[in-house]
Amino acid sequence: MHGITLYSNPQSRGRMVHWMLEELQVSYETVWIRYGEEMKGEGYRVINPMGKVPALMHGDLLITECPAICAYLADRFPRPRLAPPVDDPRRAAYLRWFFFASGPLEQAITARKLGWDVPAERARMVGFGSFDDTMDTLELAMLGGPWLCGDHFTAADLYLSSQLGWAMAEGIVPERPGFADYVAAAFSRPAAIRANEFNDQHLSAA
Repeated sequence: MHGITLYSNPQSRGRMVHWMLEELQVSYETVWIRYGEEMKGEGYRVINPMGKVPALMHGDLLITECPAICAYLADRFPRPRLAPPVDDPRRAAYLRWFFFASGPLEQAITARKLGWDVPAERARMVGFGSFDDTMDTLELAMLGGPWLCGDHFTAADLYLSSQLGWAMAEGIVPERPGFADYVAAAFSRPAAIRANEFNDQHLSAA
């Protein structure tokens, strides 16, 4: 297996993958892809036919979709223990909240941001049900912390805190017990700070 190349944009979900790579402390290369013609062009669509970032090449392996990339890296590089082993009982909570964050939570945030109103009688047709139900469930994830798997930070925390922090900053998700403290603790990790500084520097230079 050879090196890691991340295709990203400093204003994208690729920031999560940068954070993940910094947590792992592995060597990687970043290829910055501009929105518009470059991201939707034939050259980059060979990497990701969706014409979206992030995408990750690990040797000759290609992974797209931000949660899939983070989950892959957590399992592929187990030393930092960003994913509980398969036979660890904490794996259940890890998978539960990781998939919740990348499914119902992201859907609910996107719907609220874009003003998509789901009629109550149609709520059972959408994965998140209702925005309030999603927020109530998210509060449950904060119980027994400080992290989703107790006292150990995982890739699920990285992904969920990224989604939640952005949504709170945008005014989409209101403050609830534990939300702000959870996000602040995650964002204060040295790897998160390094990743944000790296992206912000490139954004300023672009």
